[in-house]
Amino acid sequence: MNSASLNTRQVFDMTDFGSMTLREFSDALASTNPTPGGGSAAAVSLSQAAALTVMVSDITLGREKWEKGWEAAENSKSIATPLILDGLTLADEDTDSFISVMDTFKLPKDSDQEKESRKQAIRNATHNASLVPLKTAKQALQLLETQSDLATYGNGNAVTDVGVASLLASAACKGALFNVEINATSLPSEMAEPLMAEVKTIRESARELSRSVMKAVYARLEN
Repeated sequence: MNSASLNTRQVFDMTDFGSMTLREFSDALASTNPTPGGGSAAAVSLSQAAALTVMVSDITLGREKWEKGWEAAENSKSIATPLILDGLTLADEDTDSFISVMDTFKLPKDSDQEKESRKQAIRNATHNASLVPLKTAKQALQLLETQSDLATYGNGNAVTDVGVASLLASAACKGALFNVEINATSLPSEMAEPLMAEVKTIRESARELSRSVMKAVYARLEN
């Protein structure tokens, strides 16, 4: 399947990204259709970051040479394992929530009552569409929190894999936050401000954690 073969209806029906091949998902992402977009791509990045983290954990655990890294590997694996599937689920949910927002714009607006009902429906759907990438960002942050120790103490032969996993997790986190922000800009302040407060906190934490992992990776490479 190539991007030219995709139409809007087909893409909207394909909200089980975990069942797609990599080529199919890439073609869908490259198409001019509104979905999947950046939020789904960020969630898929989370899934890939988690998978790579599990791999490094598994080749650390049980190997005497890397015994000092067993605890870090167990912690990383316990966090990362469910995120492999959760990331793909969030990719689906991100697309579904965007479609829900689009559907609210189709609601009737002939009477004042219909206009008010439509406006509230748009706000609620947009707020929900903000919560999905916010969850992606939070889970990516949780993964990042485990990766510095894995880079420091895990299997040294795979330290660069931890680095790549961290970059993917960071992209998932920061990319998802962009989607929260763009949705929040169209919400009233009482709905937007709590979201933006979380965005600021998560972004700052992600920046610090990412730097910590990169520092650990480079330090390990130099030894």
